[in-house]
Amino acid sequence: QVQLVESGGGLVQAGGSLRLSCAASGLTFSSYDMGWFRQAPGKEREFVAVISWSGGRTYVANSVKGRFTISRNNAKNTVYLQMNSLKPEDTAVYYCAADLHSMLVRTTAKDMDYWGKGTLVTVSS
Repeated sequence: QVQLVESGGGLVQAGGSLRLSCAASGLTFSSYDMGWFRQAPGKEREFVAVISWSGGRTYVANSVKGRFTISRNNAKNTVYLQMNSLKPEDTAVYYCAADLHSMLVRTTAKDMDYWGKGTLVTVSS
């Protein structure tokens, strides 16, 4: 049974930082590209960042470029999202997702194979 468990969310003031973690089990972690998505109230789930199975390729959404960094530790079956210079518009539930590696590193929610239950990030102004 595949499980993705996010942690690290919480309440932070604008300009602050948080690091999200996603611990994976039940799958061969190093065979999966891993992504972070977010969903704000009343909005659709949107892509935030993705990292390839080896960590060699990363992509981040334009809205978080220069502020968020994705990384992974295959020995610990964990993917991270370092979020700096947080803004109130970053407030959302953040979800971890796994996509079995293929030729392309995909960034669309419908292409993900597994999802975590999410962790809430609230940024106050």
